[in-house]
Amino acid sequence: MKLGKLPARKDAVTLKLANYATALPTPPKKYGHQALIIDWGMLGNDQYGDCVWAGAGHETMLWNKEASKDILFTAADALADYSAVTGFNPNDPNSDQGTDMSQAASYRFHTGVVDKNGNRHKVGAYLAITPGNRDEVKQAIYLFSDVGVGFEFPSLAMNQFNRGQTWHLPAGTLTGEGHYVPAIGYDSRYLYVVTWGRVQKMSWGFFSKYCDEALVYLSEEFLTQGKSPEGFDLLALTSDLKQFK
Repeated sequence: MKLGKLPARKDAVTLKLANYATALPTPPKKYGHQALIIDWGMLGNDQYGDCVWAGAGHETMLWNKEASKDILFTAADALADYSAVTGFNPNDPNSDQGTDMSQAASYRFHTGVVDKNGNRHKVGAYLAITPGNRDEVKQAIYLFSDVGVGFEFPSLAMNQFNRGQTWHLPAGTLTGEGHYVPAIGYDSRYLYVVTWGRVQKMSWGFFSKYCDEALVYLSEEFLTQGKSPEGFDLLALTSDLKQFK
């Protein structure tokens, strides 16, 4: 398995979820749509460091599934966007250097990620979440379906994944590499994230210790008549983001 998130850049995304938190409803203690999709697919992240793009595909798949639409992404799709932003070339191992999350988010806003049928899927805006903040990530998952979590990868995390274990503490020393996963559900003990083709549990302690950046994306694709699956009028709620650049 490969990783592929470049180091976090402080305040690379200036619009913060915390600025809107008082206007948002309180999330429930448990929430998630992690059972909606059975086959997530690797989307190339077993061979290449395209975790940010595999995650983008997984997020878009979930948004559409929540709106009762099925779309597919392939490894070739994820790698095409990886190449477009970073210059990655599958024939040149030295070009497989990973992706900056904020640059990927900008691309998703301006261009959109491509699916198997050649359709582009843009996000309407994106906001930064305070790294490791449990309340903000719960609120964002509840309202906007998922959060893109970037974290520093500790030395024991791959063994934990391979053994089917929760990502938990202690998790060893930092490897100097980063990883990106969509967080799509939570309860009192865990975040539920998607990585390497399956849902993986991440303890809250692990999240708080290793998360170094996180983004929530505002997509209209999971809305039905402007409302989320929980019935929130998110188009009205986020009307002040229409000037997002």
